[in-house]
Amino acid sequence: MSDWSFARVWDAIAEVAPEREAVICGPTRCTFGELESRASGLATWMWNQGVRPDDKVAINLTNRPEYLETYYGASKLGAVPVNVNYRYKADEIRHLLEDSDAKVIVTEPAFAAETRAAAASTIVIEIGPELEAAIANPGADDGWRKRIPSGDDLMFLYTGGTTGMPKGVMWRNDDLYVALWQMGRPGTEPPDPLKTVREGKRAATAFPACPLMHGTGLFITLSTLAGGGTVVLIDQVGLDAALIWSEVERNDVQVLTIVGDVFARPLLTALDAEPDRWDLSSLRAITSSGVTWSPEVKRGLLDHLPAVTMLDSLGASEGLMSRSAAKSGDEKISAARFAVNDRVKVVTAEGVEVGWGTEEVGMVAVGGRIPLGYYKDPEKTAQTFRLVNGVRHSIPGDYATVDEDGTVRLLGRGSATVNTGGEKVYPEEVELTLQSNPAVFDCVVVGVPDERFGEAVVALVQVTDNCSTDEEALKAFCKSRGLANYKVPRRILFADTLRRAPNGKADYKLLREMAADLLSVTGE
Repeated sequence: MSDWSFARVWDAIAEVAPEREAVICGPTRCTFGELESRASGLATWMWNQGVRPDDKVAINLTNRPEYLETYYGASKLGAVPVNVNYRYKADEIRHLLEDSDAKVIVTEPAFAAETRAAAASTIVIEIGPELEAAIANPGADDGWRKRIPSGDDLMFLYTGGTTGMPKGVMWRNDDLYVALWQMGRPGTEPPDPLKTVREGKRAATAFPACPLMHGTGLFITLSTLAGGGTVVLIDQVGLDAALIWSEVERNDVQVLTIVGDVFARPLLTALDAEPDRWDLSSLRAITSSGVTWSPEVKRGLLDHLPAVTMLDSLGASEGLMSRSAAKSGDEKISAARFAVNDRVKVVTAEGVEVGWGTEEVGMVAVGGRIPLGYYKDPEKTAQTFRLVNGVRHSIPGDYATVDEDGTVRLLGRGSATVNTGGEKVYPEEVELTLQSNPAVFDCVVVGVPDERFGEAVVALVQVTDNCSTDEEALKAFCKSRGLANYKVPRRILFADTLRRAPNGKADYKLLREMAADLLSVTGE
């Protein structure tokens, strides 16, 4: 059994090649030596605040060096890094802090008010003067240094609420390290990362244009640093396509990581508008996960970037599965296609593999290195992590069939969760917010297809008799109740009835069709 630890690997790289560049963010350029030094200062400060191995350290930051310093510092002393969605309002942050048992949360000025309002027993530290003082004068006790980081150390990746409120997926360092390596190199084991470093070879420069608070951005960052590579960050909220291409050019980025069409369409639009503006000759791959990446957009990008490979990954917080590639010379560019293999299967509810070419619907199951389960939720853990042919697999809920040639044809999540721009929105949370308005008699929230974001959040509302309201009033109401902006319905449509079944359940498939029909009538 291997014993890979991200913190231990980064420590080794910092010792062997302290001058090697680790993080670039705007004018800030940080070497592995500097990253290790700042992470150690933060680890000592946390230790002096009473943080011990297995305690939880939450991170509520945009893509900035302090995110990685906190992650690294927590990992050094065996504490558990916990991601926080920086779009969360106070109530949502409070839920996550309480659910994760976070002892410390690191935040930034833009999110400090919501974070402090949410924190009860959790220690809050803000980047800027407060964090710099903690790193410079962390305290006298550095007892954490007696402990060597282990492959058994945990990290939590809180999901966006696929089947309820966010849940903390528990990954061992060793399992995640190996799973990330094997994502693109099935059947092989990670090599010694110091060999490349000692030989002075240049490792990849990767640019996660998507947030580190989600798995897609975090995972490429962890694996890049583990290989002695450099990570480029943009510390602003929102998508600026021109800035992304400018950073690719400025920093000779080889790997750009995005989230499907929600990123790819604006990036393509920028290239179409100014095809000769940027020198993107350094770029070798664009990777994506989490949202549909349409063939048309892939082809458009390849027309501008013929030397670049488009890598579409299949995976979830609960397990990394496989990926497919599209290149300029390919005769046909298709949506992501994956094949059944030793690790990836499609199984029925009883755990039996579906027949190839039978149109039998099952759920995607991934074996190999997978998480331990969900934090403090044994029932959900038992539902998701199950035995298939006597081997433990992760079955997060992606429905699929298998073609005659073994190709997996994805059908989507079985739940009613809306995936908008990589953010997962749990309908019941939005429905409960709307239903607290006296003018709303009944409502159902669905996702309808959206060219850029994959899905748009749409609410169907039945108004209470003798009451009146309108779309903008209900949107404002949702915002006033502290709902994160991406959860506020893009459109609110009105209907005389929501056609619930006799048992009170909503027919989400029917209502999605109804919403699409209503939007088509309005020309949207």
